Order: sequence, then structure tokens, then C-alpha cells
Amino acid sequence: MTMKLLMSFLAMAFLAAGPARAQQIVAPDVRAKSVTDEVLALLRADKDIQAGNTKKVVDLVEKKVLPHFEFARMTRLAVGPNWRQATPEQQKALIREFRALLVQTYAATLTAYRNQVIDYRPLRMQPDDTEVVVKSLINQSGGKPVTVDYKMEKTAAGWKVYDVVVADLSLVQNYRGSFETEVRKGGIDGLIKALTEKNQQLAAGKAAARK
Repeated sequence: MTMKLLMSFLAMAFLAAGPARAQQIVAPDVRAKSVTDEVLALLRADKDIQAGNTKKVVDLVEKKVLPHFEFARMTRLAVGPNWRQATPEQQKALIREFRALLVQTYAATLTAYRNQVIDYRPLRMQPDDTEVVVKSLINQSGGKPVTVDYKMEKTAAGWKVYDVVVADLSLVQNYRGSFETEVRKGGIDGLIKALTEKNQQLAAGKAAARK
């Protein structure tokens, strides 16, 4: 699972990098291909990230990656039907904590990058499509290639990612089971509490590792 998460987050970084311009929305596959070399070069050259500098990774994620994700939709899909039970304030809290969880997980897995290579498949897209799936294959030394599909939607700010499917495993669907369990145990507030505690544990672990 850790390697699948790594593939997922690497793929999201490659796909999301680069600012979107409202007046010129770049095709999703073109954006992905154009930034791959740049991001790979950054990861290879940055010794701090390779050494596990999580603060630097988090800064990178916050500035370059997260603005290109549709976290409201990602969270809604991950929570599933229980989303309708949440008040507007609870929904905001869920989005905030799920976003934080993905940042923490990304920071933990990105340092495991070891020269994976990404090949993109031809994009099947009609001019008026507002949702697409960009397909790719991540090749890793000594291992089998991993398929990665990026589900994206067209917004006023450009194409945004709302799910990543790694080896047929959906990122948001992967969380749904555990989220449903928490809701059954303690309702929406119980899920928010569980996410908050998880994020606090991850942050505390990183702080202890730096000492």
C-alpha cells in the first residue's frame, strides 16, 4: 500500500504542477507531460527531500500541488452518502482535515522517490468534455509497471484532480471504508475527531524524528 500511495502522490505532483491561466486552459495531458521532466529533475537534485526533510516537502506541496486539487469533491467522494448528514461547518472541517491528511501522507511518501519514470497514454477527449481520465504508466526499476489514472474536472481555474486510481485502487474510495466505520461509531463528529487525531499523530511523529 505504501508504494501505491507513493505512485499516487508522485503522479498527482506531476499532473498538478504549473499555474493555470483562466484565459488559456492547458489540456490535461499536455500539462502532465510538460511538467514531468521538471519535477523529476527537482526530486533528483533536492538532497534535503531525499534525506527526509518533511518541512521542505510540505512547503512544496502547499505551494505547487494543492492549489490544483478539487478537495471539496475529493472529500465528498471519500465520505460518500454520509456527506449529506454533515452540516456546512462539519463539511468544512472534513475538507480541512482530509486535506491535511493527504499533505502528511504525501510528505511521508515523497522521500521514497527513487527515479521512477512516467509514460503517458494518448488522451481520449472531446472538445466539450468537462471531465476526463488521463492514463499513465509508472515504470520502476526492479518492479512491475504501475498503472495510474487521473480523474480530472474542468473548472474556471483550469483542470483539477478529484481522484487518482493506482493499479485499479481509487485514492478516495480507499478512504471511504474507514470513514464509514468512523461515522458508524461516532457520527460525523467522530470522523472529524478521528481525522484530527490522526493528523496530530503524524505531525508529532515528524517532529520527534527531527529531534
